[in-house]
Formats: sequence, structure tokens, C-alpha cells
Amino acid sequence: MTQENEDARVVEFRAYLAAGGKVEATDWMPDGYRQSLIRFIEMHANSELMGALPERDWIMRAPTIHRKLALTAKIQDEVGHAELLYRLVEDLGKPRSACLDDLIAGKGKFHNTFHYATKSWADVGIIAWLVDAAAIVSQHALRDSSYAPYARTMQKICWEESFHMMHGRDMIITMMNGTNAQREMVQEALNRWWPALMVFHGPATPAEKDKDLQWRIKAKANEELRQEFLNVQVPRLREVGLVLPDPELRYDAEQGCWLYSEPNWDDLRAISRNQGPASAERIGFRRLSYEDGQWVRDVMHKQQAALRAANIA
Repeated sequence: MTQENEDARVVEFRAYLAAGGKVEATDWMPDGYRQSLIRFIEMHANSELMGALPERDWIMRAPTIHRKLALTAKIQDEVGHAELLYRLVEDLGKPRSACLDDLIAGKGKFHNTFHYATKSWADVGIIAWLVDAAAIVSQHALRDSSYAPYARTMQKICWEESFHMMHGRDMIITMMNGTNAQREMVQEALNRWWPALMVFHGPATPAEKDKDLQWRIKAKANEELRQEFLNVQVPRLREVGLVLPDPELRYDAEQGCWLYSEPNWDDLRAISRNQGPASAERIGFRRLSYEDGQWVRDVMHKQQAALRAANIA
């Protein structure tokens, strides 16, 4: 195929996406679209896998057996989401093993909120409520992704993440109705996590410069997602007695949007290079887990080889 024909095909493909078209794994797609999908979905998969680690440390320290069981179930869900997403990346041409190799080598990316340490039981509630709430805003928009397998997978993930958010909100409400010490612990946790939540959706990037938006991998711009998060969660946080740690945060009725202090984008840029407060610890733990599980993969590979040999014979 000549370059001219290739360019014309890409133009036709973009027009198809702009008209609301959906793409299946077996369809032709431009290399730029494929690579954008791999990068985007791989980071999502990494984030689900690494997102289990901040909460994992608190399973044995949960205050009741019911909280312990709920937290364990949530972590299992997150790892299951990662498995679903890695399958999508494999279908696009990058093996799951390559994704994990990049992750434990510090080359793979995962979401900014999972680069921070958890310091109290209240952190677990803040993560389950607010981090998952911020994620749900993005994930609901992904149900309209131009890549059909991703959109279908997000239907299941969104349902489970909504349950996680309600689990976290219940934890926070319970603590806010508890002792002064519990309320102070929640407020302190919110103060620490709020800056990370405000950069969760990324900087306000113009639509013409956002390749993921142009390819319709995602359906909404970063600032639109952040505003949706604030619209829903700020009133809910105030309702339970929490104070938002941003004196500039207010809703401007004339502009029809929330105004807030400029986030610290330098922290986000450092995290994008895996240089966050707990990045080395999280990647190191995942590397150790991967190495400890090598014997399981070896056994499975031998069994698969034996089955192939038996079928050939």
C-alpha cells in the first residue's frame, strides 16, 4: 500500500470514529491508534494491579471481621480488573508478560494516587470512596470508547467500582459518626489525599492536543472529568462534616464550574517518572511477588508444552 493510500485510509478511519463508529480487535486500525490503545489500557491495567497494594497493607489491621472481608473482596476485584485489561492489551499485540516486565523494571506507568503511602485506616476509606469516585468518572466515559472490547469490559468494571465507592463512603461515614479521634483521623487523611485527587484526571489539555480524545479512546476531556468529580463529591464531603483543604475551592455560578487552587503539577510529573513518595516501595514489592511466583509460571508452561506435544502426537 502506498503512503498516499495509507494516509487516505487513516482519514477514513478518523471520520468513522468521529461518526461514533466502534472498532473490534480484528478490524484494521492505524498504528497510531493501536499504540495509543496499548499505552492507555496498559496503564489502566497497571493501575488496577498496583492499586491493590496501598490497601493490602491494612487487611490484617482492619477493625472488624466484616471490614476485613470487604477489603479483601475489593482487592480481589481490583486484581481481577487488571487481568481483564491485560487481555485487551494482548489482543492488541503486547503480551501480558511484557507488560509485567516493564512494570517491575520501572518502565510501566500506573496512576498517581498509587504512588503514595497509606498512614492510617482512614486512608483506606478515602481511597475506596474518593479515589474510586474519581476513577468512576473517567471509567463511565470509557464505556463510550471507540474501541469496542474496552467499552464492553468497562461495563463490568464500572459496576464493581461503584460498589467499592459505596463501601468506602460507608467507612468514612461510620468514622465521622464515631469519636473525635476518628473524625480527626479522617480529616487528616483527606488533607493529605486531596492534592493527589485534584491532579487525578491530568492537566486541562486542549481537545486538539489530546490524542486519546481525538481517537475517541476516551470520551471526555480532563477538566470536564475533574468538574464532574467535584460536582458530585464536594457536597457529599461537606454533608458528612469534612472540610475541603482548599480555601479557593468554590462553585462559580456565572462560569458554571468549580474554581480551585492551581494543583502542584510538578508532583504529577515526578510520579509520571515513577519518582513518587512510595513508587520504589510499590514497584519493589510487585517485583518480589513476580519473582516469588516464577515457579508457578514455570509449572504452567511445562504443562502447556506437554499438552501441545500430546495433541501433535
